[in-house]
Amino acid sequence: MTALDRLYQEMILEHNRKPRNFKVLEKPTHISHGVNPLCGDDYYIFLTVEDGIIKDVGFKGVGCAISKSSASMMSTMIKNKPVKDVMEMKECFISRLTRETETPECDTILGNLTIFEGVKAFPVRVKCATLIWRALEDAILHQKKPKEDRVVTTE
Repeated sequence: MTALDRLYQEMILEHNRKPRNFKVLEKPTHISHGVNPLCGDDYYIFLTVEDGIIKDVGFKGVGCAISKSSASMMSTMIKNKPVKDVMEMKECFISRLTRETETPECDTILGNLTIFEGVKAFPVRVKCATLIWRALEDAILHQKKPKEDRVVTTE
């Protein structure tokens, strides 16, 4: 096992054991519900967006180590960022896991999130890693309120 593989595994396991922003926001402005029916990942994402900036983020639910750590790391990266930049980050993340081409710009945008590139070797797990990102996009684009529940699936 290479040093990079060990780092990847340790970061994933750490964010799975102690997920950051694993909470329900009291008064979110945006919400989405993502489900991966193949493996049972099931998460809600909550955002508070003010003046085009994501001021707070939380997620809650259950899932595998890949999905939970992806959500945890994402939540730390998008907090206090402009929605425009977050959507660009989302595009880079999903592209990194689903396409062969990679750009140096995305390396800079993604930072530590590039460790999820190892998931590419396990195509079934790609949906686990990208689920919360697709729910993030849905929340931003549709600005749903907590009582509106439409599910985003990875199918």
